[in-house]
Amino acid sequence: MGTPDFAVESLKALVENGYNVVGVITAPDKPAGRGQQLSESAVKKYAVANGLSILQPEKLKNPEFIAELESLKADLQVVVAFRMLPEVVWSMPPMGTFNLHGSLLPKYRGAAPLNWAIINGEKETGVTTFLLSHEIDTGKIMFQEKTEIADDDNVGSVHDRLMKIGAKLVLKTVDELALGNVLAIDQEQLIQNPEDVKHAPKIFKEDCRIDWTRDMESVRNLIRGLSPYPTAWTELSHKLKSETLTVKIFAAEKDNNLPAAPGSIYTDGKKFLKIACPDGWLSITDLQLSGKRRMKIDELLRGFHDFDNWVVKM
Repeated sequence: MGTPDFAVESLKALVENGYNVVGVITAPDKPAGRGQQLSESAVKKYAVANGLSILQPEKLKNPEFIAELESLKADLQVVVAFRMLPEVVWSMPPMGTFNLHGSLLPKYRGAAPLNWAIINGEKETGVTTFLLSHEIDTGKIMFQEKTEIADDDNVGSVHDRLMKIGAKLVLKTVDELALGNVLAIDQEQLIQNPEDVKHAPKIFKEDCRIDWTRDMESVRNLIRGLSPYPTAWTELSHKLKSETLTVKIFAAEKDNNLPAAPGSIYTDGKKFLKIACPDGWLSITDLQLSGKRRMKIDELLRGFHDFDNWVVKM
């Protein structure tokens, strides 16, 4: 059970290693783009290409879907980046249902664990396989695998790394469950301080807006934690005209600690553009103006010569 690219790697690993995948459950096709053509999930595309049986329920409690799921007679259900399952679904197979989650549970329960780990400045993250239970992301832990978050990582690079690590962990979990070698651990046993259990709620547009009054490390972590998607953004105002401009920022580097008013813009109009935080400047290296394509800063400045007349809208 899964939908995006992150889930494809685990499905692919199961198929290519000879496991009997009796069914694939994924999201219904959705209209996308200007023409509103129906778009298939990444998991569905892989399943179609490999001749796998596919179910795309609108509602997971639908009696017809439940009957179809039962008819597959699965021994085990594997969930990777799907949605919350009702008990009638996750309790169905004799070996249960397990989930691959993109964090080191019990830290970062929720919809966006990769993003929040980087936004909060964590130095490591990982993946966890756990048995589903009633509350989301709270089931008993089976296995975990860690990875370092480097200073130059963003959510895109961590996603791609954990996608591969996670696929291997799925195979390990299936094998150990089949052998009866799993001793699942209650997450509460791992919680020494409740304050350490940070959460990872769904990210909305306003969460992506940069607050330039925060320290530059926090702002840079926000940019990294949202790049390449859903992307941190800021709004500029023109000094001379009643115009505003939305700018998506994909990458920035700490430049220096010279004090300046937060949100100040400094550029040579050719190679660099810097925006100030209270404790220093961030050099913006990769960005996108509304209505334009993503560009490196020097390429953008060659075609946009007016940045001196813009200020960050605070």
